[in-house]
Amino acid sequence: MEFSTKAGKLQPNQAAAQLFVCTEAAQITDKTAAALLGSLEEGQNFAETKLPVSDGLQAVAVLRLKDLERATLNKAAAEAAKWAQNQAQVAVELAPFCEVNAPRVAEALAVAFGNAAYRFDRYKKEAKPAKFAQAVFYSDHEAAVAAALKIADAQVYGQTLCRDLGNAAPNECTPEFLATTAKAEAEKVGASAKIIGKEYIKANMGSFWSVAKGSAQDPYLVELSYFGAVDKAAAPVVLVGKGITFDSGGISLKPGPGMDEMKFDMCGAATVISTFCAAVKLQLPINLIAVVATCENLPSGTANKPGDIVKSMKGLTIEVLNTDAEGRLILCDALTYAEQFKPQAVIDVATLTGACIVALGHDVSGVMGNNQDLLDNLLAASREVDDKAWQLPLFDCYKDQLKSNFADIPNIGTPGAGSPVAGAFLSYFTEDYPWAHLDIAGTAWKSGAEKGATGRPVPLLLNYLRNLA
Repeated sequence: MEFSTKAGKLQPNQAAAQLFVCTEAAQITDKTAAALLGSLEEGQNFAETKLPVSDGLQAVAVLRLKDLERATLNKAAAEAAKWAQNQAQVAVELAPFCEVNAPRVAEALAVAFGNAAYRFDRYKKEAKPAKFAQAVFYSDHEAAVAAALKIADAQVYGQTLCRDLGNAAPNECTPEFLATTAKAEAEKVGASAKIIGKEYIKANMGSFWSVAKGSAQDPYLVELSYFGAVDKAAAPVVLVGKGITFDSGGISLKPGPGMDEMKFDMCGAATVISTFCAAVKLQLPINLIAVVATCENLPSGTANKPGDIVKSMKGLTIEVLNTDAEGRLILCDALTYAEQFKPQAVIDVATLTGACIVALGHDVSGVMGNNQDLLDNLLAASREVDDKAWQLPLFDCYKDQLKSNFADIPNIGTPGAGSPVAGAFLSYFTEDYPWAHLDIAGTAWKSGAEKGATGRPVPLLLNYLRNLA
């Protein structure tokens, strides 16, 4: 998808469909667009028509925004994008908007356009790529709009990479595939990458290894690094991702229906890899590390058993009461690994608990952690791009549910408060730095007719890093 900008107002162009954007009718001078606006009924914000031209018909549309809140922009942009994806080129006029608002409108539209043009058909006999390939934005504030389009392009790139990784079949997207793809994408945008193999994990990360050893596929620990701050020695932000490329539940086997969707259990890792690469693509002036722990969770003669006791990298012993609570077993060692970077903040991202879906549904990610300033900044970033998130509590009482007669802690608690208890488990391994946990079990993918990865919460995290920069 190609985005560009031109100064001034939209000129008649038979090669491109035309989209006029405004907040009120008086701002539109084009006769066709003005007539379309006049045809809108109460509650309608989008209208389209086709005009005869010398070599066919030209599509013309108008988009009226009731306000400039990001939620409004995103909803309206999605409606415009549905129309735009049937066009080859779209020319967008932003003439009514000032230097502050024109970039905001352009960014929301460009992101919606890019996401609408997304296709995942590499396993199909006949690929059907999107027709929509180019959008040109006309505005008197060309430089500001160009900067916004650069941000939108990076976000679309990040969400596309995240969706591609999530949608890949688990027989292709193995831990090795995820690790090598992360390295290749990071190096492509100018960052450094290191892949750490089974022997290190087996020797140093007993909790992580306990999950991985049930599969014939080797586990990997991926470390991506980028030092874009003026002070290369400044404390970095560390993103940590759960990369279970397929989660059967292990010995505590999941029900069969819907188990195919457990290929999405690596979407935390996909989010971290994609956000990292998008931030590097933008050359943000920050120091950034990404750590991904990736393996499969399968039942076998070597798999974790309920009752097993394993030793984490931090030295805490863990009683495995349920092998389907495996994400926290690999994350705890990855979070301990992150200590070496002396981070200013660590944010882990994981499809961790079904309980988060019960609490927040499929539109809102759960957020919790040990530093309120960090949590507030993440929530503010989520609101700015309308990538919804909500803070869940992490009271000390949740640790009371994590009692074991045989080890330091169990990997599950007593019934109730599944998401905060999972967060409480992780908190044992994050005491030495500011930490936030994003539970994206409900938001990372969709089921049903629209089944597929969403690319969330790449918008939230990328915006957080932009704000930090």
